[in-house]
Formats: sequence, structure tokens, C-alpha cells
Amino acid sequence: MTTDLFRQDAYLRECSAHITAVLPDSGCIVLDQTVFYPLGGGQAGDSGQLVLADGSALAIADTRKGKDAHGNPTSSIVHLPAPGQEALIARLEVGMPVTARIDWERRHRMMRLHTTTHLLCHVVPQLVNGCSITPDAARLDFAMTDPLDKDALTAAIAALVAAEHPITVASISDEELDANPTLVKSMSVQPPRGTGRIRTIRIGGEGSAPLIDLQPCGGTHVANTAEIGPIVVTKIEKKSATTRRVVLGFAP
Repeated sequence: MTTDLFRQDAYLRECSAHITAVLPDSGCIVLDQTVFYPLGGGQAGDSGQLVLADGSALAIADTRKGKDAHGNPTSSIVHLPAPGQEALIARLEVGMPVTARIDWERRHRMMRLHTTTHLLCHVVPQLVNGCSITPDAARLDFAMTDPLDKDALTAAIAALVAAEHPITVASISDEELDANPTLVKSMSVQPPRGTGRIRTIRIGGEGSAPLIDLQPCGGTHVANTAEIGPIVVTKIEKKSATTRRVVLGFAP
């Protein structure tokens, strides 16, 4: 089982860890703990480096959950090395210490975009039936038929960013979620159960401040909407008779 340090602190850029497995066919690496976010919930997996004790650096191209890696326990996180590093991978051994270091600039862009998708859920209060967050763009597919205006959405998001709403990571019980099913905005991704607690992201809602968004989410986010910076709606598409896609990007 891999301890997912990014769940508690999305701002951790690196951590010390030990190798617990090296998958024989792919050379993928499992660690006892990691700051690397694995692909899931629409958010792309992290890339970065695993730095060995002698300073050698193994480039990590992607990160996946154990269930997505053949022959690996589902409770672990798998680090996928970039091609062409066979000699370095051959040196790896179980128990070996490493420093896990993410590509912070890439991660932070996804944190900004992911948080913006939560703002968009407030601006467009409809169920979501698809999403994607990458370092360069994000999209949400809304189950709706009404038209959407690109400039109006961009202005609404900009106002929420400028308002400097704090983002809080918390959790609720399975029973609390069952009693409040409308907290789940996604039709395609259900929050993971089994531990008794479900991680939530809340924007605003502290003291007398208005609550902007509250929903279960396992992704990484910034601490305040002001940190998002200038984001624009780059495209609105009619994907089907009942689906409208909104694409977000960084302002030029």
C-alpha cells in the first residue's frame, strides 16, 4: 500500500521514500509513499523524477493507480518510467531509498485548472457527465440542453477568482454523503467508498462567506481562488443533444 501524501498536502514537491516493488515486465516502480498523483477523477497523472542515493535520476513519465497496472496490488500507486532507461531500472532494488520529486510547474497548472472546474460547477449548476484536467486545458461535459455563452462564463469565473475564496480539504462520512446525494456533481465518477470517510473540497463557506462549491473530490487544488490566475473559456461545444462541453485554458 502506498501512502498518498498529496491527499493531505498538494503543495509537497518531493518526499523521501523506499522502493517496495519493481514490476518485471514494465519496470514500473512502487514506493511506500509518494507525492505523485495517479491518473484518476479526470486529472492526469504526475510526471517527475525518482532520484537515487548516488544522484542518478530516473525520469517518470506518468503515474497510475495499482488497479491500472497488471499484476500490481490495487492499493498501491505505480510510477511509469520514461522509455530508454533500462540500465538505470536494472539497478533498482526493493528497499532502496529514493527521493520522489514531481514536475511542480506541470502539477501546479493542473491544480489551478482543477480548482477552476469546481468554480465552473458553481457557474453552471448542472450534472457533469465527463471531465478532463491536463497541464494545458480542462473540460467539463454538462448534462444540459440550454446554450452557454463563452464570454459570460469567462467573466463569472474571473469574478470568483478575484474574490479570493479559500479552498478547504475536509471529509464527510458515507452516511453524510448518502443523506446529501446532491453533493455528487459527477454522473460518470463516483467518490470512492470503503474507508468510512470521503474526501471533500469546499470553496468558500467560512464564517459568513458564501459557499461557492462543496463536493467529493480526490484531486489536487490550490489553496485560494486568487492563485488560479487568469483562466478563459476557450470553447463551448454541443457534444450531443443533451451534452454541452466547456473547455478551459490559460489566458494568453
